Formats: sequence, C-alpha cells, structure tokens
Amino acid sequence: MTGEPAAFLRGVLAAAICALAMGISDAAAAQPGNLRDGLFGRRAPDGRQFTAPPVARYVSEDGVGFVLDRSQTRPLLKFDNSPEVWALHPQPAPRGDVIYKNDLGEPVLRATRLGGVTVFTERRPDGSAAALAGGGTPLRLATLGPQALLEKLAQASARASRAARRLIPFDAEASPASSALIADAAIVTSEAVVRMSRTPRSRGLLDRIRRVRLVEGRRAGAEITNGTLLIMVAPQQGLAGRPSSERIVAVANTPGDH
Repeated sequence: MTGEPAAFLRGVLAAAICALAMGISDAAAAQPGNLRDGLFGRRAPDGRQFTAPPVARYVSEDGVGFVLDRSQTRPLLKFDNSPEVWALHPQPAPRGDVIYKNDLGEPVLRATRLGGVTVFTERRPDGSAAALAGGGTPLRLATLGPQALLEKLAQASARASRAARRLIPFDAEASPASSALIADAAIVTSEAVVRMSRTPRSRGLLDRIRRVRLVEGRRAGAEITNGTLLIMVAPQQGLAGRPSSERIVAVANTPGDH
C-alpha cells in the first residue's frame, strides 16, 4: 500500500487476535416525549410548529435505546448495544403511517400519523413502543487512513474468529473513496457472524464461510462462493452502500454457493 490517492489497498489478515474488550454502556433514559414529535413535529396551543432535532435518541418501553438520523438522504438508525448502523427505506402505510424497512424489506420502525411508534427488535419482533429521549449525534462514516483500515479489518477478523471458534481471515481491496465504507462493512460482517454463532441451527451456517473478502462494486451485495463470503460496497451510496447483517445472514442461509 502506498497511501497515494489512486493507490489500492490489498491486505490479507490471517492471525488469531486476542479477544477485544467490548464494553456496552446502557445510557439512562431521559424524560421521554412522543416519537411522533421527532418524526412529524408538534404544534403548541397557539399553533406554532415545534421541530424536533433531525438527529435524536429514543428509548423503547423495554429500555432499548437508539439514535434515528433523518438529516441525510436515507434515514439511519443505530441501536445503543450494536455497532451496526441500519440504512432505512421509509414507505407509506395505511392511515398515514410510515414504515421504515431494512434492505430485506423487514420493518424496523413504524410511526403512526397520530403519534404512536413501534420499534421492532430481535427480542421484540412484534414491536415495542418508543419515545423521544433527547438529541443525538449524526451517524457518519469517519475518514480512514490505510493503517486505521487495517486495524478495523483486524478487529472484524478477531471478532468473527472468536464467534466461529476458528480463524476467519478478512481481506480487502479498497481505494481512498471506499476505505471508510469497507471498514464499516467489515464490522457489520463480523456482527452477522456473531449472530449466526448464537444458536446451534444458525451456527451450522458458519461452516460455509472460510474467509471474507470486501471489494468495491456498483451496488451493495453479498455472496458465498467456494467458502469465500464476498461483500460488495458502493461508496457513492454512503452507509446505504453496503449489505446489512440481516442480508448477510440471509445469504448464508441460502442453500448452495451462488
């Protein structure tokens, strides 16, 4: 790697790395308001419009916190206890509701015109009511140099290898324009591996993945061929330009290489 603007990064990481300390902090919920206020705004008694911050934090009734960032072309959502940022597709629903879906078309968030809100999680697939709890920090990709990208790939490889109980090397081919997105995609891929390792049934899916390779492409995607999980990213689409962990799990769950 030269570090020059047009240079390409080719790195192969094949070492078992010591377990990383991963602290998960549970932020205390602030005084909640209504999520409708954050999505649609609210009016004072005299008719003035109050505009909630375009980036705000919410807390569900069972204590799950998340940040919703509506300041960009695509809404983004990040749960407090996960490194993954979800790029959402808002879609109109009956009675004026809005449903925010992931890249598999599954609902992540639903907001009603009258102010009711439901967030869908793995623990609460039927949904849990959520409320506005204050401002948040915009969800952005950080600029990365070559060394920082290598470190992110190493972290992803280490996390995936621990979950699989064997080495899963990560290698990448990146340009300066794609380095940050490829680093994020590597972390999301490791998240998918961790999810697959949690139950005996899904753990069997890991046998299909011997290594992970991340490259630039015209659109986001994932496929498995001859034991290689190929992750394709589209830098021009920002955080929406890489597959979610849900899509990666779905690809691993599809019979046969493709």
